[in-house]
Amino acid sequence: MAEPSQVPNRGLITASAMLAMLMQTLDSTIANVALPYMQGSMSASYEEINWVLTSYVIAAAIMTAPVGWMARRFGRKKLFITCLAGFTITSMLCGAAQSLEQLVVFRLLQGMCGAAIAPLSQATMLDIYPFARRAQAMALFSMGVTMGPIMGPTLGGWLTDAYSWRYVFYVNLPFGIISITGLMLFMKETPAQDSLRFSWYGFSMLALACGAFQLMLDRGQVQDWFTSREVIIEAVIAGLALYLFVVHMFTADKPFLSLGLFRDRNFSSAMIMVFCVSSVLLSTSALLAPYLQNLAGYPVLTAGWAMAPRGFGTILSMYVASRLGMRVDQRKIMAAGLLVLAAALYEMSTWTPDVPQSQMMVTLVIQGFSVGLVFNPMSVMAYTTLASHLRGEGTALQSLARNFGSAVGISVTSFMLTRNQQTTHADIAAGITPFNRALQMGDYASHLLDPFTQRGAETLNGMINHQAAIIAYNNDFRFMMLSIIPPLLLLLLMRRHVQPEARGGDD
Repeated sequence: MAEPSQVPNRGLITASAMLAMLMQTLDSTIANVALPYMQGSMSASYEEINWVLTSYVIAAAIMTAPVGWMARRFGRKKLFITCLAGFTITSMLCGAAQSLEQLVVFRLLQGMCGAAIAPLSQATMLDIYPFARRAQAMALFSMGVTMGPIMGPTLGGWLTDAYSWRYVFYVNLPFGIISITGLMLFMKETPAQDSLRFSWYGFSMLALACGAFQLMLDRGQVQDWFTSREVIIEAVIAGLALYLFVVHMFTADKPFLSLGLFRDRNFSSAMIMVFCVSSVLLSTSALLAPYLQNLAGYPVLTAGWAMAPRGFGTILSMYVASRLGMRVDQRKIMAAGLLVLAAALYEMSTWTPDVPQSQMMVTLVIQGFSVGLVFNPMSVMAYTTLASHLRGEGTALQSLARNFGSAVGISVTSFMLTRNQQTTHADIAAGITPFNRALQMGDYASHLLDPFTQRGAETLNGMINHQAAIIAYNNDFRFMMLSIIPPLLLLLLMRRHVQPEARGGDD
């Protein structure tokens, strides 16, 4: 690889990598607003159709871990182009799926092929930009990471309304062709290391732990959690596999993941922060789409456009963060972003379906602005003190934390939404008795809501369901606000980002 200051066609390589990155992250949320249409087309339940989201994210999380090894073993350029081609092909298969089973299988394959795109994009940009411009490079990378999930519902809503839900997958074809062509023409290959050995045991234990834990989260609500033998088995397998993976990492001569990654305080802290913030970012998109369509009555296109303002806030904050990065302590920028994100989530926890669109858009712009202030400096801080030979594994592990955090966030918020709606429904229904004065007025409204008639009981139940859903969504946003606390505390453990002259220079 040429010196970062001498890399030819840097702009074209960056554009190709960022287009690939945007395409991959876009697919984590582009199907959100189209889920009700897929659900009707596939005759699936709410829990079943959610597998379209979680199957993609968890497959990407599991297959992210070996990306660093595969890039060194086969060459970064070859792996990058192969994964992009596979991602594009499986996207077309998702659009052509004729059953829920086919769609979930193709989404799994799509996630497996797309897993390498984010870490390879990040590693490529870290290598082709000198240290002095790394904050700007990571601003571009973070824009791809965050803009994809934010733009997804808007683009998905437009495609679903104008064409059909299948086009949310077909749209990847032109992007994939352009990105593959750019990488083939301008990216230089890294040398392949044929002698590298792969730790199948370490990878298997990590994949088993992630997969079993995700299954436990997804199946828990349906199976009534630990009253179910299935959920208990999944929890035991996840715990045992994680224990065996940790033992392997500490005892093996050549572990699957280098211990040096976890000895670096900045990298370890940033990895946990990525997990927490990613769970909030994707969960917010997953919650807003059904909230706007099912409770506020927005058409699919309007719901998509209503979520677009977050993108404008993110673009602005990425520019601000990249300009401030070399002048202001990155930890202060992240702290400001996390606090603004918590304030935006608190505001969302007070929403009702009749919230004015202007107020909603201002809140979403603020939320998008906060995301940029967090992700850009976090991407820089993670690699400030990390040795350059660990960079490939580090980018893969960061992507694993981001994908797994997204999958866990969707599962946890979906479970909480269902459970809170059930308990709130029961609490409200407990007040519907013959002694309720609102039902004893003798006017037309009280007759319409008479619980002793079928029509009245159905009307009352619909009203209770509506109110219970509003409260459940508010509780979810409030829970996500509290998940900002761990990243704030982790800032205390991180070391300041300094110029290479101040630390001896390793680039």
